[in-house]
Amino acid sequence: MRIITYNVNGIRAAIKKGFIDWLKTDPADIVCIQEVKAHESDIDRVAIESAGYRPYFFLAQKKGYSGVGILSNLEPDNVEYGHGKEQSDFEGRVLRADFNDITLINAYFPSGTSGEHRQSYKYIWLDEFLDYLNELRKTRSKVIVCGDYNIAHKEIDIHNPVANKKTTGFLPEERAWFDKFLQNDFVDSFRHLNKEPHQYSWWHVLRPTTRLENKGWRIDYINVSSNMRDMIKVVKIFPEIKHSDHCPVYLELEL
Repeated sequence: MRIITYNVNGIRAAIKKGFIDWLKTDPADIVCIQEVKAHESDIDRVAIESAGYRPYFFLAQKKGYSGVGILSNLEPDNVEYGHGKEQSDFEGRVLRADFNDITLINAYFPSGTSGEHRQSYKYIWLDEFLDYLNELRKTRSKVIVCGDYNIAHKEIDIHNPVANKKTTGFLPEERAWFDKFLQNDFVDSFRHLNKEPHQYSWWHVLRPTTRLENKGWRIDYINVSSNMRDMIKVVKIFPEIKHSDHCPVYLELEL
């Protein structure tokens, strides 16, 4: 099973930059996208299907905001839209698909960049989401959680940890939540196989030279429940793919 997570920062903008042509290269069996930033009528489903993928979307009610999608050439047994938390579901943040005994969760975590009220909500969301995962795992033991977490977990995951120690996305409380998440029986699949520094998935959109200089953050993840640890075979980040200020993150599992 080949999985990609990719914050496209607007699916319409990404399509204009060649996203569909990239899909046609068969980059993965399942492509999970975040920040769709569209309503249903804005999405070119025909183009996505022409690339060989069945599209499933959970979109924000607010126009041009948030939203997640799962594009799959494998047919899921079950798809669930949202996770029962009113504000999160209003913003279109969580989409679930089951493939046999594996449950895939595609999530777009709140960023906290627009002010203290959103940072406070981010902490609420994180706790609610972990509770949801722990409840889910009582009946679905094999779980993959992919998406834009909007958190750089360790100092190795950010270009300048000292300068950003008080920046949302690298705050001690956010990083402590990530520790707790992994302690709840999850594995950072990328770091399981790749311990090298300077591996980033996002670069500041208002500072274009940061991507050229590779001064970024690793905030996009595909994490798996620990009972899937031995299935992790290949992990990659593709900074050369440039439909967005993020880039695709890849995981290959041997089932």
